[in-house]
Amino acid sequence: MISADSWVAACAFDALEPEEAVRLDHEGRTFVVVRSPEGRYFAMDGHCSHEKVHLAGGIVDGHVIECPKHFGTFDYRTGEARALPACVGLSTYEVKVENGTVFIRL
Repeated sequence: MISADSWVAACAFDALEPEEAVRLDHEGRTFVVVRSPEGRYFAMDGHCSHEKVHLAGGIVDGHVIECPKHFGTFDYRTGEARALPACVGLSTYEVKVENGTVFIRL
């Protein structure tokens, strides 16, 4: 079980270019980590709320990630569903960078 203060290594700091995403699977859960155009990192639940397709395979454009199956979109900074068919938002997670590694707080 994940404790409330558990930091999990997601990827190397330089593993993602701006507007790229990577998948993280941890203890039966899945997440997506995104690097914004400004170089900041964000994390949220990894599956689209519409049909549970993993978002890491989708296009990142600005501050939005698009589901690769039906093109619903989410604001990865807030988890807000932005375009149909996605209409339920996703949980977001705190991110930190230490010693060249991106961590998410679960």
